[in-house]
Amino acid sequence: MIEEQGRVVAVEPGAVWVETVRKSTCSTCSANAGCGQGMMEKLGVGSRRGHVRALTDLQLDVGDSVAIGVREELLLRGSLLVYLLPLLSLFLCALLVQALGGSEPHIIMASLGGLLCSWLYIRWRSRRTADDPALQPVVLRALLAGTSSVY
Repeated sequence: MIEEQGRVVAVEPGAVWVETVRKSTCSTCSANAGCGQGMMEKLGVGSRRGHVRALTDLQLDVGDSVAIGVREELLLRGSLLVYLLPLLSLFLCALLVQALGGSEPHIIMASLGGLLCSWLYIRWRSRRTADDPALQPVVLRALLAGTSSVY
């Protein structure tokens, strides 16, 4: 389970909205001086706060510190779907049209068509599974007042 600490900012029946601080490891990277991400981190852009809806059975109030979690396999499956599927569809469509003897403009259009189709599939799937409780982050535990290192 991948865990993150945060603070409850809104409560709804069966769920809470948790504010987390996005952290970066730029300060430990050897390429920090020549990296654009490191520069953005120094300017404070990387310390934005994110809001996550997490399911819970606990009685929580606004301001409570909590630990939320998501299963590793969900993160891995989602990453593969969002990053790998579009690339594979782009290359496979281009290779298919090339094998069929298509010209370069046809190959380019086919690869863009494959990319678009994969994007539409990912969008459809994410909307279809958005309310599935098995795919949602959950509140693992409420933290005591002195145990949260985020705030």
